[in-house]
Amino acid sequence: MSDAKKKLIILTGPTAVGKTDLSIRLAKAVNGEIISADSIQVYRSLNIGSAKITPDEMQGIPHHLVDVLDPAEGFHVAGFQAMAKAAVDDITSRGKLPIIVGGTGFYIQSVLYDIDFGLEDSDGEIEEEYLRILKEAGPEALHDMLREVDPASAEIIHANNVKRVLRALTFYRLHERTISSHNENERKKESVYNSAYFVLTMDRSRLYERIDKRVDLMMQAGLLSEVEMTKQQGIPRETTSMQGIGYKELRSCLDGEISLDDAVELIKKNTRHFAKRQLTWFRREKDVIWLDRDVLGDDDAILAHMLSILHDKNIM
Repeated sequence: MSDAKKKLIILTGPTAVGKTDLSIRLAKAVNGEIISADSIQVYRSLNIGSAKITPDEMQGIPHHLVDVLDPAEGFHVAGFQAMAKAAVDDITSRGKLPIIVGGTGFYIQSVLYDIDFGLEDSDGEIEEEYLRILKEAGPEALHDMLREVDPASAEIIHANNVKRVLRALTFYRLHERTISSHNENERKKESVYNSAYFVLTMDRSRLYERIDKRVDLMMQAGLLSEVEMTKQQGIPRETTSMQGIGYKELRSCLDGEISLDDAVELIKKNTRHFAKRQLTWFRREKDVIWLDRDVLGDDDAILAHMLSILHDKNIM
């Protein structure tokens, strides 16, 4: 791999697998700075539900793309790509190593392979047609339509992620080919960086236990109040920030659609399903380096393994 390429480290994995603490250890070891690849941590004041790292937990390591948008603002992969690439250039220019940390696989892919978002993927009339179906029949009906034309996308996009379902359906109508095939072609590109793509994982049952416990801790920490604040501020439920797991379920609770107990159980269920989809995504990626906690052991052992790989790949 050419030494002319900028260096980039990626540390990802399913939610609640323990990326945050390991990322701080890694950044300290390689003189790095962290770029968050999380679609909710980018928003100011959405701290509990996004499991946002606190200033104390950062331990002096600079973090980019955290707390940079208001919750009412939209955010999409092309915007993330532009901001992350600018952060990579800035970090590199100061002689430090950029480390992308987070669980949003498409965000990571967009930077690593410099995915081209030039193809038109929106059309007002087509979107209006699908929005009418959404209003009349609900998100599951839209998702069923996506499964008919693009089962690969339907497998990794949850029915409640209406924005991405609409984008995939509209893309198909506009280009007469699936967005999953387009993304697959983009994925075949070589990385534009001298990179190491680490995916942290662990036993599925233990991961699910960690997820359930983390949701309980979020509720104890005041997640309901955090979501209530967004409602008081007039942030619409349809905005990108309110599509985050935890926020959409509790907004339904606050609007009297479901009980609090049911909302909490739904958060746990949706988070477990999200973790499963994340792992499905990462298994489809190429050149990933799996870090299995059940094989490698504690963070000290995992970090030593990572540093050995980074040395061999001439990234540190």
